[in-house]
Amino acid sequence: MSQESPTIRVTLIGKPDCHLCADARAVIEQVCGDLGVGWREVSILDDPELADEYWDQIPVTLIDDKVHDIYRVDPARLRSKLT
Repeated sequence: MSQESPTIRVTLIGKPDCHLCADARAVIEQVCGDLGVGWREVSILDDPELADEYWDQIPVTLIDDKVHDIYRVDPARLRSKLT
């Protein structure tokens, strides 16, 4: 029997060596893990379009491909939006 991965609903847009990105990642890992929600992280360094759009705003958190938070992720607000 195979176990399906949860559908990715949350995207963290950031870059390496970004302390705010690390903080956002920790919140997203916890909340998404608790809720069984899939998430992914993408770097603006790997995607010129994302770099053009979000360079001065990272980390950016998307839910279902729509901007949810910029700079900081509030765990209660993220949890509420995902449930």
